[in-house]
Amino acid sequence: MAYKYKITLAYDGTHYSGWQIQPNALAIQEIVEKEIGKIVRQPVRVVASGRTDAGVHARGQVAHFSTDEEFDLNRFLLSINGLLPKDIRIKDICPVPLDFHAQYSVSSKAYHYHLTLSRVQSPFVRFYAWHIRQKIDFSLLQEATQFFVGTHDFTSFANEAHREHPQNAVRTIKRVEVVLEEEGCRLEFEGNGFLYKMVRNIVGIILEVASGYRPLEDIPQIFLAKDRTKAGKAAPPHGLFLHQVDFPESALLMKSCLG
Repeated sequence: MAYKYKITLAYDGTHYSGWQIQPNALAIQEIVEKEIGKIVRQPVRVVASGRTDAGVHARGQVAHFSTDEEFDLNRFLLSINGLLPKDIRIKDICPVPLDFHAQYSVSSKAYHYHLTLSRVQSPFVRFYAWHIRQKIDFSLLQEATQFFVGTHDFTSFANEAHREHPQNAVRTIKRVEVVLEEEGCRLEFEGNGFLYKMVRNIVGIILEVASGYRPLEDIPQIFLAKDRTKAGKAAPPHGLFLHQVDFPESALLMKSCLG
């Protein structure tokens, strides 16, 4: 008999090549699969809600895996976090229906991008926020974010026209908010899905506008161009966090979640 489980993970992506297994580099997926396999005593494939790139972090990545036998969830949660490196943690585990899929069952995702705007960046956030040294116009920053709310073709903001769905670059962003923090701010993005490097590309163009490097009126033209080269440089990965992944109630069989 088959059993499927949903796990929620947090990780510091600083020292990894990203989520997905790849040759000649250490990926988070590789480590998680190896350690879960030790506990359940069989090889497992851990499928995440989406790939995070090298240097990108997660507070609420969601993944699933299947086994041939049930196991004690309390014992699993204690054991797995004893095996994993300290910069990767499984926060909770739940049994889910066999048709649940961590990627295809998603209803929405939220990403946060952190910016340091003070003159000197604290050494304690240097791996978790992009240090912006030029002056930022907050009114322009706010205006620029709102061009991305709604349903749009994001081809100009997706590297390689999005590897997983190359024929469809239309996505809906429900909100983009600027939230003040102690030494700067964070940009909160929530939407039904995000293309490859989409958030980092959007942050890059928003910061170009807010710093006066590019006029606000360029943004609609970039959308129309459907050309990644028109959108400038992407923001660096270390300021980006996958914050939360949500699923419809119908996709989940929430028995006893532990964490």
